[in-house]
Amino acid sequence: MTIRYVVLGAGRQGVAAAYDMVLHGNAEAVVLADLELALARAGAQKVNGLLGGDTVSARQVDAADEDAVSTVLNGADSALSTVPPYLNVGISRAAIAAGAHLCDLGGEIEFVWQQLALEEEAREAGVSIIPDCGLLPGMGNTLAAYTMQEMDNPREVRIWVGGIPLDPKPPFNYGLYFPVEGLTMEYDGEATVLRDGRLTKLPPFADVESIEFPEPLGLCEAFITTAGASTCPWTYEGRLDLFQEKTVRYPGHATMFGAYRALGLFDPEPIVVKGQRIAPADLYHALLEPRLRAAGSRDVVVLRVACRGTDQGRETEAVIDFMDFHDEETGFSAMERTTAFPAAIVAQLMAQGETPRGAIRLELAVPPRPFLTEARRRGFVFDEEAGTH
Repeated sequence: MTIRYVVLGAGRQGVAAAYDMVLHGNAEAVVLADLELALARAGAQKVNGLLGGDTVSARQVDAADEDAVSTVLNGADSALSTVPPYLNVGISRAAIAAGAHLCDLGGEIEFVWQQLALEEEAREAGVSIIPDCGLLPGMGNTLAAYTMQEMDNPREVRIWVGGIPLDPKPPFNYGLYFPVEGLTMEYDGEATVLRDGRLTKLPPFADVESIEFPEPLGLCEAFITTAGASTCPWTYEGRLDLFQEKTVRYPGHATMFGAYRALGLFDPEPIVVKGQRIAPADLYHALLEPRLRAAGSRDVVVLRVACRGTDQGRETEAVIDFMDFHDEETGFSAMERTTAFPAAIVAQLMAQGETPRGAIRLELAVPPRPFLTEARRRGFVFDEEAGTH
C-alpha cells in the first residue's frame, strides 16, 4: 500500500523524516508543513532534490491552531509531529478530528500524559496516537521491549544513549545537534526511574559512571537525565526491579554542565543585572549555542540496551549495541537519522495497521520485531548479544 503522510515542522528532524518516508516508507505523498512556508519549501526542495522526484510538497500551518492542523491532516493516513512538545496535545486532538494516525518526537512527560488521556476518543475515531517516537524516548524504548521478550522473566533494563561529535573539541567536547533549549530541558528537572521495583525520582547528572564503547568512541561517561525513559517506569512497575536511562557524553561533561546548573544558568526567571532584567537561561543559551554549533560538525550516535533476568530458570542477559554516523552523501547528521527515521517507521507501521488503535504508550504500541525489520531496511545495524550464566 502507498501512504499519504504529513510532517508537522520543517526543521532538521522533519526534513529527515520526510526523506525517509519517500525512500523507505511507501509514500504516495508527503506534506511538509511549517509556520514558515519558506522553510517548508526549502525542506521539500532538499528531499525532492536528493531523491529525484516531487513527492514532497510544502504547506503553511500554525501548529498551535487545532482547526488549521486538522485541515492539513484531512485525507492523510499518518502524520508525524516534530514541533515542540507542548503543541502535541492540541495536535493529537486535531489528528483525531481528521481521522489521521499521529506520532511525535515528544520529550516532555507532562504532555505525554495529556495525550494518553485521549485514549477513548482516539479509539472511537479508529486512529493511533503514539507519543515519544524518536531516538530516546523512542527507538531505545522499543529495543528495551524487544530484549525483554528474549527471556521468561526480565528483571532489569538499562539504556545508555548519546549523540556526540566524532572529533570533540575542548573545552566542551560536545556539539549541538538539536535546539539548545532541548539540551537544558534534558539537564533540568527530575528523572523518574525504577529502583528496587519502585518509582524513584533522581536529579540530573546523578550516578555518573564510566562506560566503554567500540572505536571510534572509546571511554565515555554516562549519567541520569530527564525524559528518556518516558512512560516505561510506570508501565513496568511491578514487573521489573530496575528500569533506567543514562545519557552518554565524553568524560567531564557532567561536572561541567552540572556546574552551570548549580550556578543558576538554567533559570528562566529574570534577574536584575546593572539595572537590566535578564533571564539567566536566555543569556546562557545565547552564549552556549553558537559555540556548540561550531563544535558539532560530524556526529555519532551510540545506543546500548541491556536486559537481565532469567530464562528457563537460568540467569541471562540480552544486550543490543547500535552506532550510527553522519551521512556525508545526504548531509543528514547521525542525530537526524536516528531520531527522524525511527519516528517515520512508527508513522509507517501505524498506516499499515501494525499498531493498536487509541492513545497508547510507545512501549505497548510499537511491535519490536516489525520495527527492527524496518530499521534494518534503512541500513541500521544492531549488534545483538545474549548469554546465560
